[in-house]
Amino acid sequence: MSQQQQKGFSLIELMIVIAIIGILAALALPTYQTYAKKAKFSEVVMATTAVKSAIDICYQTKGSMSACKPHDDTTGGSKSVLAAQANAAVSGAHVDTVTAEADLTTTPASISITAIGEDPVDGETYILLGTDGGAGSLSWDLDVTNSTCLAAGLCDERG
Repeated sequence: MSQQQQKGFSLIELMIVIAIIGILAALALPTYQTYAKKAKFSEVVMATTAVKSAIDICYQTKGSMSACKPHDDTTGGSKSVLAAQANAAVSGAHVDTVTAEADLTTTPASISITAIGEDPVDGETYILLGTDGGAGSLSWDLDVTNSTCLAAGLCDERG
């Protein structure tokens, strides 16, 4: 009589496979969470685009930073086009605020756009600095000192 040989996996083999899957999942989860936050933060970065374009157009057509004040116009009491663009940029689900401020006291004058994310991206900030690049154009760079998104790994220095 030949004995029929049983085929299958032992309990130890199954436990080892489950342990390996658990270890791989534990390693992949933090990477996925950072990736998801980075994807949500890209909305905060994109919120600055409309304000940056409005400032670029104003600077090219008017030729000076002082003519492109991003704050409320004190002469007529109405908001400037740039302030209106900043208010419209907050329409994103992960964008808390977008503000633009000009520093006309420095030479060359500079302008900054600050975007702050909401809770899913932990309130991280993205700050762009615009300076006169010559030939009627502005040069935009990420403020690596004050932008908190860089340390959190949600943005890069491309600005």
